[in-house]
Amino acid sequence: MILQSAADGGKDSPQFVIKQTEHGALCGKFAKHFGNEKFEQPFPRDEVVDVIRCHDNGWLADDENPSLDPDTRLPYNVLATPRSKLFATSRKSPDYNEKLHPYCGLISSMHSWGLYNGRYGLSDKILVDFIEDEFQDEMNGMLEGELVRQGKLISALNENPDTAEWAEKARAFANYKLLQFCDTLALYFNLTPEGTREETSFANVPMDVNMDVSVSIKPLGDSTYSLNPYPFDDDPLKVFFEGRYLQPFAAGDKPDLAEIMRGAMVERQTLRFVSA
Repeated sequence: MILQSAADGGKDSPQFVIKQTEHGALCGKFAKHFGNEKFEQPFPRDEVVDVIRCHDNGWLADDENPSLDPDTRLPYNVLATPRSKLFATSRKSPDYNEKLHPYCGLISSMHSWGLYNGRYGLSDKILVDFIEDEFQDEMNGMLEGELVRQGKLISALNENPDTAEWAEKARAFANYKLLQFCDTLALYFNLTPEGTREETSFANVPMDVNMDVSVSIKPLGDSTYSLNPYPFDDDPLKVFFEGRYLQPFAAGDKPDLAEIMRGAMVERQTLRFVSA
């Protein structure tokens, strides 16, 4: 679950609560429209768009029945999630994607491993940079399992002449970097509300398998943002993401969050992108 900070900054104000699958849906829209005369389209297209859309689908069960964070009195924000559940979803997401296609499993596993290892040093948007000492063994066991998974999937892809090219290191890392761009761009919007987003840039965005670039974003007002260089096929590009506003619960309350999530009205936040 992702909690967008309240526009007024108040801890008791309603917050826009976004399922990981809703975050993934926005990522998938970015991937679907990625590519133009400057930026190479995803390859293999279907598999890359699928894994970018589904990269957090290990959270499916938690999305539908989240746990209450006693500090915020709302569902746990993703990085505040109890560690054992966090590690479990880091395995479940590659499990889900591997069933879609071995290549989806490979890129998803790289994403899980990278979250705990500075995104392979490729991004300055590091989400998980510290795990408490008491959880190190559990975390390392999960990470070692993902490296084993990656080795098996690469071997399987290499055995098939139709997919061997996909598993080449340069290609796999270009697609991994595209996932990181779509992920961090979506989080830029998911975590902060309109009017509080600032100008920033996203490093290591793949123009092709051999060249990366930093893409800068600038808020222009009225839910419009310029990108430079512009990576999408439509200019302007209009997309949306969904969530629901939840009021923090009173201290001591024990709400049925599954029922509340089912009954909450789903709302949209719309975004418009233009070239700089």
